Amino acid sequence: MSSTSLHIVIAGAGPAAQALVRRLAGRTDNRQQPFAGTITVLSNRDDCPDALLELAELPQVSVRFGQAASFIDAGAKTVTTVDGMEFTYDQLVIATGSAPALPPVEGADAVLNYSTIDDAASIGEAVKDVTRSVGRRPLGILVGNGPAAGQAEAVLRARGVRPVRTTLRPTAVISDSAGAGQTQPAAGIVFEDGSSMKGDLVVLAEERTARNDLAESAGLQTAFDGGIAVGRDLATSVPGIWAIGDAASCDGLRLGLLLSAESSAMLCASGMLLGLAGSGIPTAMAA
Repeated sequence: MSSTSLHIVIAGAGPAAQALVRRLAGRTDNRQQPFAGTITVLSNRDDCPDALLELAELPQVSVRFGQAASFIDAGAKTVTTVDGMEFTYDQLVIATGSAPALPPVEGADAVLNYSTIDDAASIGEAVKDVTRSVGRRPLGILVGNGPAAGQAEAVLRARGVRPVRTTLRPTAVISDSAGAGQTQPAAGIVFEDGSSMKGDLVVLAEERTARNDLAESAGLQTAFDGGIAVGRDLATSVPGIWAIGDAASCDGLRLGLLLSAESSAMLCASGMLLGLAGSGIPTAMAA
């Protein structure tokens, strides 16, 4: 098999998938030689975000927009999309992420969300804006229970926010009318009985469910929390198939709560390329 025929398929196009493509394509600062074969990214999005368009311009990368992966034949090493397109692979990466376990709270578009470690940066920037606006240490309302909420609380405290945490789910989120004319996060929540909590910002850190339909089609082992079970190298129970980002579970925790998208990409790329090199297949361009 020639090096240029080697093909990696990535099912999913979120932050972890994008980070993996950049690393495989040698677009990071780690001096890794670019992957010599081709990479196909199957995105469930019909729109074309700038980050994906930039990746699609790379010579060895093909991004298929609106072509979500729907079935894996692990024996034949093929992936079929929702529209019936079939792609063969030498290595397959599942990066389909997770979905909220509960329906969205009314007004949730105005709140900050914490679902993975990568959300800490955006929350930090929002906290800076709120702190400048209120002129004091902000009061944050944190909604959630479980590991994600625990991490979110630590993030808020580290950034100078006084978090007040509730495990009771609100029925709606309310905005601060005093912030008229300014872009501010929502500042309060309302419960079913009409009671409310008010602060300077609201963070939702509710539980999420891994999208593991692809794992089931391929017969992959899943964890007790529903995520795709992976080892420390992010390999699944089926050789040649890997899982990164919030679709995966390692040591009983969603991978998105353990590793950033960049860290997941680094581990996955290293494992894949090391395994391919061990099989005698060239994986890097000539320097």
